Amino acid sequence: MRKLFIILLTIYFFNTSLHAYSSDPKEFVTELVNEAINKLSDKSLTEEDKMKFVEKVALENVDIKALSLYTLGELRKSTSKQDIIRYQKSFEKYFLKSLTSRLSDYSSSKFEVIAADQKSANYTIVNSKVTPGEGNPEIKIDWRIYTKNVDKPLIRDLIVEGLSLARTQKEEFASILSANNNNIVALIEKLDEFVKN
Repeated sequence: MRKLFIILLTIYFFNTSLHAYSSDPKEFVTELVNEAINKLSDKSLTEEDKMKFVEKVALENVDIKALSLYTLGELRKSTSKQDIIRYQKSFEKYFLKSLTSRLSDYSSSKFEVIAADQKSANYTIVNSKVTPGEGNPEIKIDWRIYTKNVDKPLIRDLIVEGLSLARTQKEEFASILSANNNNIVALIEKLDEFVKN
């Protein structure tokens, strides 16, 4: 599941920050993903250039802070501010490395936005499908777009074939914490270890 999460997020975030994207969630997702596919297949860019680009775009278009707190679960309420800050720094590095670890997997994919459903003033679900190259099966993806700032939509989750990837990550972190007496330092160390390897 983690590999699929990484692949899909890489597809989503690989765009150019020089382009002003639509504030409409449906158009926002369409423009970002189509740009991503074009960039992933651009042979004039080096892998290092692509990695740096993905990192920059992710920092601008993902609500990484909110995602880090969500994946920490209830422990965020009883953890010191200092440990939360340390965790968020480690989570951001972990998140960015995850994004950049599989840049070329879906460069020949076909992407289509099917519909958008505004759930509230702050959230819109954008329904889409990705058809990977080489005869792989179609994947249905729902994008949870945070729209509190109507001029700057942010992604908060991907729901792949009905499974929330943020929730899956939260469960994985909960397992690590449970095995370590809810010691956030153990989770931070696991994230840091992933980044170093």
